[in-house]
Amino acid sequence: MHEMGIVLHLAKSLEDTAREQRLKKIGSVTLQVGEVSGIMTGLFVDCWNYFKVRHPVLAESELRLETLPAVTWCDSCKKTYETVKYGRQCPYCQSDQTWLLTGNECIIKEIEAEGEDDQEGEISAEFDTLN
Repeated sequence: MHEMGIVLHLAKSLEDTAREQRLKKIGSVTLQVGEVSGIMTGLFVDCWNYFKVRHPVLAESELRLETLPAVTWCDSCKKTYETVKYGRQCPYCQSDQTWLLTGNECIIKEIEAEGEDDQEGEISAEFDTLN
């Protein structure tokens, strides 16, 4: 269950960001999860809800998940295609000279938070967990 490890890493990254940005409370975190990242979103949310209460700055936060589509590039014909629909072999030229372009990411898209000076705002940050 790598979801637990990712959530722990995410919580630490958010705590570090909160400290650096002088945030007292994070209201929500929007996370973009790649379609083929291997993250089981239901289990991920369960882990988030379990661990967030152990981090005061996250205790009342909401986790929002967005799915990033998986797209593969073909080196032979120089086209992209939907990874999940077609797999590793290019549907245009049947080449196996392909590689995943997007869809394996886990990125913090947005953090809605309240600062120490009672100002609310949004922060964006990239969070690399799987690559």
